[in-house]
Amino acid sequence: MRQDAVHVTGMGMVTAIGVGVEANLASLLAERTGIGPITRLVTRHRGKIPAAEVRMGDMELSAIAAPADTRGWTRAALLGLAAVREATLQAGLDPRGPRIGLISATTAGGIDKSEGIYDRFFDNAPSDEVLEYIGTHDPGEHAERIAHELGMSSVVTTVSTACSSSANAIGFAARLIRAGLLDAAIAGGTDALNKFTLNGFNSLMILDPQACRPFDGTRAGLNLGEAGAYVVLESATHARRRGAAPLALVNGFANTNEAYHATASSPDGEGARKAMDRALASAGLRPQDISHVNTHGTGTLNNDASEGLAMHRLFEGKVPPFTSTKSFTGHTLGAAGAVEAIYAVLAIRAGAHFATLRHGSVLAEAPVVPVLRSSSGHAITHVLSNSFGFGGNNTSLILSAP
Repeated sequence: MRQDAVHVTGMGMVTAIGVGVEANLASLLAERTGIGPITRLVTRHRGKIPAAEVRMGDMELSAIAAPADTRGWTRAALLGLAAVREATLQAGLDPRGPRIGLISATTAGGIDKSEGIYDRFFDNAPSDEVLEYIGTHDPGEHAERIAHELGMSSVVTTVSTACSSSANAIGFAARLIRAGLLDAAIAGGTDALNKFTLNGFNSLMILDPQACRPFDGTRAGLNLGEAGAYVVLESATHARRRGAAPLALVNGFANTNEAYHATASSPDGEGARKAMDRALASAGLRPQDISHVNTHGTGTLNNDASEGLAMHRLFEGKVPPFTSTKSFTGHTLGAAGAVEAIYAVLAIRAGAHFATLRHGSVLAEAPVVPVLRSSSGHAITHVLSNSFGFGGNNTSLILSAP
């Protein structure tokens, strides 16, 4: 018996290039980057390392996310709640149903707040602030908090597989729906900029002191970003029963783990190639069916060489138009897969190829060149969206026109 198709019926996001899906689309088409000097995060790296910050404070985010009580909310949780509210509003979905789950993803959870109180945690009389935020250090706390705020009572879980986290959250949610365990799910991820991740990536020497240049021969690293991004997924049967219009289909999903290195992809791109190839197989598609690729495209020496080679091999030298939207949003870590899955849906619906900003020279390791200017009016049916995490945890999603 054929499994029920999984529809995307709602989308929501907050990134450095816009609050809301439509604002993000406008920035992508206008080629407006969100990468710039750090102004909000308190760090000694201000003025030295750029990032893609959401240019509003936590109180402004609270006004958008609108939690019933602002106490204990981290920046990551607020970014997530704001995106979830937009997604469920577009879908017209009441998340309190008995078979509606929340599959959320993050890498750092609420570290944006807990790192600030760490030195006071062992005080004999911890302050109210310490008691308010110490539990938010758990990566799963943000998901439980969002679910509680929305009155959700079904499956709530957190995925943390480094940079592929929210792509895996979407794939896992789709599998739960196809297996008949859920009728619908809110899936995506959230991460806020914090000193822990900024210092950590800086210690790996993969942060570019300038705005990043994915797939460029002179690339020198990535820029970190922050975001919350979620989609509402529903079985075709459930969406039809509600009268919900599909925006796209989650048509294919694959996850591989090459375990080549703790932080680097294999130089030959074999893990990435297998993820893409298996995602195509799960969708019943061939490489030539893909209209557009939203790459992982971090701007690091290793990733872009590895991913470029993987695409060149998979598509046998005929790589379709591809882009790295991290040149707009920075690398949003646990939110990246969901941010880029939404951009894949927008590419389909707007018939758009989005630019890879600041590209100026050919990648030495593979003869592939990304889309250089944003444009619309293209016929886009299937988009391949890649998210590759530390430890070789590689995930590819295929989003298709309904």
